[in-house]
Amino acid sequence: MSIYEQHLDRRAANFVALSPVSFVERSAEVFGDLPAVVHGARRLTWRHVHERTGRLAAALRALGVGRGTTVSAMLPNTPEMVEAHYAVPALNAVLNTLNTRLDAPLLAWQMNHCEATVLLTDREFAPVMREALAILEREHGRRPVVVDVCDSEYTGPGERLGTHEYEALLAAHAPLARLPGPADEWDAIAVSYTSGTTGDPKGVVTHHRGAYLNAVCNAATWTMPHFPKYLWTLPMFHCNGWCFPWTVAMLGGTHVCLRKVEAEAILGAMRAHGVDHYCAAPIVHNLIVNAPAAMREGLGGDGRPKVRGMVAGAAPPAAMIEGMARIGFDITHVYGLTEVYGPAAVAVKRESWAGETLSEQTRLNGRQGVRYMLQEGMTVLDPETMQDTPADGEAMGEIMFRGNIVMKGYLKNPKATDKAFEGGWFHTGDLAVMEPDRYVKIKDRSKDIIISGGENISSIEVEDALYRHPAVLACAVVAKPDPKWGETPLAFVELKAGAEVSVAELVAHCKGLLAGYKVPREVRFEVIPKTSTGKIQKFQLRERAKSASAIE
Repeated sequence: MSIYEQHLDRRAANFVALSPVSFVERSAEVFGDLPAVVHGARRLTWRHVHERTGRLAAALRALGVGRGTTVSAMLPNTPEMVEAHYAVPALNAVLNTLNTRLDAPLLAWQMNHCEATVLLTDREFAPVMREALAILEREHGRRPVVVDVCDSEYTGPGERLGTHEYEALLAAHAPLARLPGPADEWDAIAVSYTSGTTGDPKGVVTHHRGAYLNAVCNAATWTMPHFPKYLWTLPMFHCNGWCFPWTVAMLGGTHVCLRKVEAEAILGAMRAHGVDHYCAAPIVHNLIVNAPAAMREGLGGDGRPKVRGMVAGAAPPAAMIEGMARIGFDITHVYGLTEVYGPAAVAVKRESWAGETLSEQTRLNGRQGVRYMLQEGMTVLDPETMQDTPADGEAMGEIMFRGNIVMKGYLKNPKATDKAFEGGWFHTGDLAVMEPDRYVKIKDRSKDIIISGGENISSIEVEDALYRHPAVLACAVVAKPDPKWGETPLAFVELKAGAEVSVAELVAHCKGLLAGYKVPREVRFEVIPKTSTGKIQKFQLRERAKSASAIE
């Protein structure tokens, strides 16, 4: 035994399990008088948030919640959702945030799969949750304790479904003096479900250590100062809001809550509350770019402090990044997946890039970049040989991660877990190249590459070309079966309000930017299906591509 292993044991004084719960404790202790939450007319300080979180934790404990039990939350971006992210992990329980756009059968399936014991649900979602609870009980014999949330900013219809009302439940319990957190940082903190576009969704289980480290990474990556004013445009149900509920707590910042993600509401909140940071998928940034100039008055350039946005969730079109730069918003491009706690890589901006043209800056910033500083590994490997691809910007492989910011695995799915971790790396399924400066650039999802006449076509590259047309609001390119070429590119295009463009004009536009074989053979003007986080649902478009004819 080494001398450094003798009489130098872990003790309560020198070793504490890493958990983002500690950030809430610190901000309540040090910044208790500072604003923590803004929601309509409601204002909460960090002292208030700590007290309310302690009451919620005490109430959940009284309902039987403890280590390893699951609490589901069907909530929009409200103070109650913030409190759930603090109280549930404080009890060493597992938070399951439900996608508010799912249908009842899938919601029931997820709550059964993760064995939810308590459900927190906003009245707005009462119709779908009533049906989901009925399915859950009828088909699975499970009935969680239901707590209704009656948000002060919601004035629409919605019945109560449970025996408890959130505010009354909090009032009935004295707050815990301290939020305890986990005994082991490897304990599960959350289970988040993938979209399930092919078969049942997978439950991604994350741990306290990873959530803690990624919350720190968010702040370091963005060089966020103390006391940021953070606007909740990103749904907190999506990868636990990319860990930002905990990042904001760490920095003693202010959560500016937002029930509905609409351009007027976003820009109004930014102006009213001095918002300086927000996160969103590309489509939400596009809302801002395409909003009337008068709606953006007082934000962005002209010597005013820039609003800083983080973009991820889909490969951002170059036109969006360029558009945000033109209106004076500072955009940071990050990349990740639910399995790596949301963002786990970033296109780190180098000082030398400032001297480049706007077009070249857009290209550089549009890459997926390099690993977060607390993620141990990110590379591009040949998935067959598990060898590194050359850093030449040409050889394609699969992006892979490993380190502390990687999930525990998939709940009740050892086969999928083993497959995802083959060869000692987490396989993302995203195809990319490693450029000479060691920045990664996605070319496509493995299932989205179009193979036409033996040539690989990146749907992202074609989409980038389409987005450069001023009439295009959203687009998606998928493979259409072709008897001669095997597959050809088919473009679905959604136009900006009041804009007009013909198929021939769009095709001519693409011919000026792409090799001939990459130009879409068909263009369809249709509303493009999207998830609640703004991701385009290509699986639906692939189904349409099998039979529907072009609309010209």
